[in-house]
Amino acid sequence: MNGLRQLNTHLRGRRLLYFSTFIAAAAASFFGLLQPQVVGIVIDVGIGKKTWTGAPWLAAQFDRLNSQNLILYGALFSIALMAISGFFMYLQYRWSAIVAEDTSKRIRERLYNHLQNLDYEYHTKSNTGDLIQRCTSDVDTIRNFLSTQANEVGSGIFLVITTAVLMASLNKPLTFFSMAVFPILFLFGYIFFSKVKILFSATDEAEARLSETLQKNIHGIRVVRAFARADYEIEGFDTKNIEYRDRSFHLTKLLAWYWSISEIMCFSQIGIVMAVGGWWAAGGKITLGTAIVFFTYVGRLLWPVREMGRTLTEMGKAMVSLRRIQEVFDIPPERETGAYQRKIRGEIEFRNVSFQYKNQRPVLRNINCKVGPGEIVGILGPTGSGKSTLVHLLPRLYRPNEGRVLIDSVDAGSWRSESLRSQVCISLQETFLFNRSLRENIILAAPEIADGLIETSTEAAYLGEVIENFEDGYETLVGEGGVTLSGGQKQRVAIARTLIRLPRVIILDDCFSAVDTQTGANILAEIRKRFIDTTIFIVTHQVSTLKEVDRILILENGGISHEGSHEELIRGDNLYRRIWDIQNVPPETDLI
Repeated sequence: MNGLRQLNTHLRGRRLLYFSTFIAAAAASFFGLLQPQVVGIVIDVGIGKKTWTGAPWLAAQFDRLNSQNLILYGALFSIALMAISGFFMYLQYRWSAIVAEDTSKRIRERLYNHLQNLDYEYHTKSNTGDLIQRCTSDVDTIRNFLSTQANEVGSGIFLVITTAVLMASLNKPLTFFSMAVFPILFLFGYIFFSKVKILFSATDEAEARLSETLQKNIHGIRVVRAFARADYEIEGFDTKNIEYRDRSFHLTKLLAWYWSISEIMCFSQIGIVMAVGGWWAAGGKITLGTAIVFFTYVGRLLWPVREMGRTLTEMGKAMVSLRRIQEVFDIPPERETGAYQRKIRGEIEFRNVSFQYKNQRPVLRNINCKVGPGEIVGILGPTGSGKSTLVHLLPRLYRPNEGRVLIDSVDAGSWRSESLRSQVCISLQETFLFNRSLRENIILAAPEIADGLIETSTEAAYLGEVIENFEDGYETLVGEGGVTLSGGQKQRVAIARTLIRLPRVIILDDCFSAVDTQTGANILAEIRKRFIDTTIFIVTHQVSTLKEVDRILILENGGISHEGSHEELIRGDNLYRRIWDIQNVPPETDLI
């Protein structure tokens, strides 16, 4: 029932129209069920020359007609009934399609918007293929359910009840024999649906894992080819593919059993009606027309009742899809904790800050550091020391478990997210470019920006000459993930994207790893010249890049082990000095 309640929520604004589809389906079934009654009358009265024992006024009309006219009028009336039934069927499918398409569109929009508003940490751990599966395949399952299957259940129930009433009005004992197998068939379908629901869920999950593997392998195909790991990746894909195949095959095998057993039940019901109805018609207990009406009704009922089992099965898939979608909606979005907004001066303070990822050891322990407006701070440390985590606390991508991060003496949690992140801009360690033009990738953070600022940011990132060498300039398509650009070019595009908003705090998280030393130094010098009063944090392993910064923080074992300028650190025994020596920088005496 939870799934139906969730579905009812998604139908908001379309409930009346969707309810109308059931009315149209009922009308289509009702007029369709009248047609066999007309056939029975034509056979008994028009061909069999029997006296009509029904309504007197109708019997009087039949008496005025000869057999040929009665047959002709009966045929025309049957056609009219089926035309009316077809019209209501058209309305049913048209309205249900409108509701299904509109509802699935809104679910996709809600899912996409919700995913956009989930916190940064969630997206670092989420399974991309599974999310794509929920946004596409699961939504499509719900669309199919709304467009056809739900109507089939509703019209099927109405059809069974109405047919039973019409048959009972003709002959109650034969009605009992005509519907003897239907309860068994329906119960069999319901039990099957209950058992198979778990398998549908397992199959969906296997498909999601397959999609995730496929997405990752296609995205990383160049790396796979470069390291000749195609066989290994194919083996991994085959494992997921076989798992999905086996689960699907097991499910298909059960469905095959259902269809074969239900087929036997259906023909058993036809055999019962043929035997009893034929026997009674031959003995004169019922008319031939009545027997034919019962044969027709049973034939029309068999498919909907049998389909109801399949529809209930599909309903099980829809409920699983609704549950999977609701699991995403149940993840709370990033909460807006602050309303404070103003122009940032650039004073930063980490006060007793500690942080640890869920179910992991602490990454940062009791960090204390104060940075003045316009100061350029370099951060150095071994892999996993928490460098990126520390700077991610500034735009509130993460929140400290203990302590406070202060921006202009105001807790980062008190700042309005939009105001904070429009002024504290980060160029992420993993550069991601969309399959769009260079211009679109650069202005992503500020789509309404003037062309002059685009040129300013690209020049600061030493990207101007690169763009000039492209035939289409700023309109050059970069390909999926920036595949047409080198690693250094991609990093410079990311830097330009960060600078274009004229931020008050700039964070460059290992953005020079694919850039040569001289270019990195030039970019830093250009940024320093153009952003005079801007506070800048630089996370890097290139100590030559840090030589010109105001202060260097060394992170080790979750804390700041050393801090100072290049001149101060180079004279001591610390990580900075050791890396300096390893990178074969000329001796200190030649540089000071």
